[in-house]
Amino acid sequence: MNTDGIFWLGQSAFRIESGGKVLYIDPYMIEDSAKKADIILITHAHFDHCSAEDVKKIIKKDSIVAAAESCGGKLDCDIKSMRPGDRLDEAGFSVRAVRAYNNDKNFHPKSNGWLGFVINLPDGRTVYHAGDSDHIDEMKDIKNIDIALLPVGGTYTMNAEEAAGAALSISPKIAVPMHYGSVVGSVADAEKFASLLKGKIKTVILGG
Repeated sequence: MNTDGIFWLGQSAFRIESGGKVLYIDPYMIEDSAKKADIILITHAHFDHCSAEDVKKIIKKDSIVAAAESCGGKLDCDIKSMRPGDRLDEAGFSVRAVRAYNNDKNFHPKSNGWLGFVINLPDGRTVYHAGDSDHIDEMKDIKNIDIALLPVGGTYTMNAEEAAGAALSISPKIAVPMHYGSVVGSVADAEKFASLLKGKIKTVILGG
């Protein structure tokens, strides 16, 4: 198992290339020359995840934009609104929206219906993007994940210790830290996450 074709772009933004297609998650601070998207997934309405400016840089005529319902008024394009449990099958990707929320803070209430995504790639790998979440009960039902993208920066999401606990619950083949180095968190959080999982789950710290 590897992270080939999976590029961390900073914060919670990723570009995933598989089967000749391109999928973005939470595009933010994207370069003007970025590859165009076949699919754009957006977990929730906060500015560093749902950025109309960044979506404009990667959208093309036939791009599919799927987002949490609260993103509808923030983007200058048509979107497919998704709730936890909804599915999307486009461009060889199979996407299932899952819950993402805070347990003990109010930045991401469960009632908002904000999202993480389980994505089956055209090449057969399965990727879980946790969105801005704490270690929530629903993670125990997320199984058979090859690569888990987990927030580690704390304050608004899990910190390194909580994210390591989530990784052990999900038991992916590879864990990748995210949501650090921009708004909150640092490389030290990613390194701590990796150290806590050493000998238990392979961790890959991707370059932003």
